[in-house]
Amino acid sequence: MLTQELKSKIDKLWNIFWRWGISDPLTAIEQINYLIFFKRIDDIDKQNIVKASRVKSFEYKSIFEWSYTLNGQTYDKQNFRWSHFIELPSDEMFVFVKDIVFPFIKNLDRSEYADSLSDAVFMIPNASLLVTAVSIIEDLEITKQNEDTAWDIYEYLLNEISSAGKWWAFRTPRHIIEMIIQIINPTKNDKICDPACGTWGFLINTYKHIIKENTSKNGSFEDNFWTHYTADQFSNEDWNRIKTNTLFWYDFSTKMVRVGMMNSILHGITTPNITYTDTLWKFFDHKESFDVILANPPFKWSILKNNIHPEFQVETTKTELLFLELIYDKLFVWGKCWVIIPDWVLFWSSNAHKKIREMIVEKCSLKAVISLPSWVFKPYAWVSTAILIFTKWDITNKVWFYDLQSDWFSLDDKRNKIEENDIPDCIKNYKEIVLQRKFDAKPEKNDKWFFVTKEEIVKNKYDLSISKYKKIEYVKVEYEKPEVLISDIRKLEKEIKEGIDELEKML
Repeated sequence: MLTQELKSKIDKLWNIFWRWGISDPLTAIEQINYLIFFKRIDDIDKQNIVKASRVKSFEYKSIFEWSYTLNGQTYDKQNFRWSHFIELPSDEMFVFVKDIVFPFIKNLDRSEYADSLSDAVFMIPNASLLVTAVSIIEDLEITKQNEDTAWDIYEYLLNEISSAGKWWAFRTPRHIIEMIIQIINPTKNDKICDPACGTWGFLINTYKHIIKENTSKNGSFEDNFWTHYTADQFSNEDWNRIKTNTLFWYDFSTKMVRVGMMNSILHGITTPNITYTDTLWKFFDHKESFDVILANPPFKWSILKNNIHPEFQVETTKTELLFLELIYDKLFVWGKCWVIIPDWVLFWSSNAHKKIREMIVEKCSLKAVISLPSWVFKPYAWVSTAILIFTKWDITNKVWFYDLQSDWFSLDDKRNKIEENDIPDCIKNYKEIVLQRKFDAKPEKNDKWFFVTKEEIVKNKYDLSISKYKKIEYVKVEYEKPEVLISDIRKLEKEIKEGIDELEKML
């Protein structure tokens, strides 16, 4: 979360780009993100060198080692560090960054990364803009912030533009992501997927969770600003698996793939499995399966019928329904899923909506329906949403409903922090009741959860909306008898008249 001071500095950076003619907001965001990436990759490279010296199982080779040859000329890669080139004279720095550093970053020895940046273009037009931008980024003191600051800056900029929604760049709030990761608790042995990764929030936070969970009490260390978790309980095999065969991303936007790739590298995921593709597309390969799927797929969109993959059984063009079937198909037996859906998926009565809900209830073990507060996704959308948690094994017994009314932020445009927060209670009760299979548990009067039997859900045509089953307690109000109310009114009328008479005497 960015402070107001940081936001003001970022706004200043944004305005500088605008004044120099980069008026397309998405282009400006990309160029700013490249510069921040140049800085953070220098910082993180130095941190990883320290980490490798302390953790035997962590192997790291600096990207700035040895030399680099471009157009027949050889350069010392240490000179490509942000901390070096920002000390150059302005005109020399501009040429060096544009013609040497940027091509070097685009061609790092990571094929997936190079592919995602293949069409990236350095569009900062002159030395003056570059020097000013570098100065503001230095003033942000990103190194002193936590490791998510660069990501927060990108998402803050994204929040500021109305075209973000049209770009399908819907950001899932970080606290919602962290809530579900605590509930799902993915492990180092899981194969994990996000089929519509967007800004990559789910899997980056999943990676951080796994690293922290595998760090001993003595395995963390602090630099001058924040704590680093080393995953010192990992074996060499664990490190190899999490770097190459644990996290899998899919997205159809080259911009999202590019931003996500940079974010993943900044968080230590050096070889992410990212595929630039539409997972609903008719040519998408459905062979891969996963232990865990975390997703907030796009909704309120349709796909051309001729482009839909032929393996889908539900006849619909609605993306929110097709993604649910895709998730079911791509889960291993015993696999588990967490997915955000718009509320209408829970109750609309079309054949496609009912068939999707029936599939989840009858072919899976539907664990929970968590209703989220309205406006969680402002400024992108104002629709109500919910979370479905299900596993591709066992059978649905009872479904746990939770009415999460406050997510720690006000439900207005400002989204300021407030005291009310149901998230800790939701996590606690899910772990103590649902995970422990306490289907006979009864909620107390003020609890925000309750169970609904599968039989009742089937009876209601697989309706999963919380309002269908939430009991509303009506409190009987005792009113005074009419004659008593009339008497009180007359007394009040008399007192008013006497007061007016007193005022007239004073005139």
